[in-house]
Amino acid sequence: MTKLKRSARLVDMTQYLLSRPHQLIPLTNFAKRYGSAKSSISEDLAIIKEVFELEGIGELNTQAGAAGGVKYIPMVARAAALAFIQDLCVKLASPDRILPGGYLYMSDLLGQPSLMNEAGKLFATAFAGVGIDCIMTVETKGIPLAYATGAELNLPVVLVRRDHQVTEGSAVSINYVSGSHKSLHTMTLSRRALKEHSRVLIVDDFMKAGGTIQGMVDLLAEFNAEVAGVGVLVESGEVESEQRLLHDYVSLASLRAVDAKGKEIVVEPGNYFDRW
Repeated sequence: MTKLKRSARLVDMTQYLLSRPHQLIPLTNFAKRYGSAKSSISEDLAIIKEVFELEGIGELNTQAGAAGGVKYIPMVARAAALAFIQDLCVKLASPDRILPGGYLYMSDLLGQPSLMNEAGKLFATAFAGVGIDCIMTVETKGIPLAYATGAELNLPVVLVRRDHQVTEGSAVSINYVSGSHKSLHTMTLSRRALKEHSRVLIVDDFMKAGGTIQGMVDLLAEFNAEVAGVGVLVESGEVESEQRLLHDYVSLASLRAVDAKGKEIVVEPGNYFDRW
């Protein structure tokens, strides 16, 4: 790489770190990349670290020793997280989102990469340091959110299917109860998709009573895997606590009420700030 001035080196180094979250990067990599001494690289990293912490971008952790290096940990500051969640609640509360039967239309939000990326950063902040091997979600609406979270944690995403695909090889299938009508569904996961004893973060776009997520929890038990955490974009606040199958989770927004006749939706921040 062409030798850069310090100002240009700082910009390139910052971009390099932002694109490799949770990855330990040896200082020798930067020294070779920029043709600079390790002492100069350390000074540059100190500047970047100060800016990251000042602006609430994240943490820059340095590990000493021959096998050491620097690692960028994405973290969203509380004020920025609150602003994002409040804006999300406003978007969700638009009366145009009410569908027949009192359902809420969310597909447009789930299709916005910038919004999903920010939500992924919040989950990455909430579950930083928990010790996670992969992200899991069930097809299909939760996929954008799962990949956004996986990108921020630098982890692979495992997709649970509703129907077995021959291209997936042998699989484990279970039945689970979901929906207000307590209907029975099936979910399946390829045996090659998940290693036994993995620690898994479950991510989903919407949770009512928690039947679908509980199904994923039960499916993980078949792989001797452990649930490291559960994150949901929106939870239904209309479900009583005793009716909920899942209690240990992090939500960004809570859907309190949908008045289809009066065209009114009430959305409040979820339990994100209560738990983290």
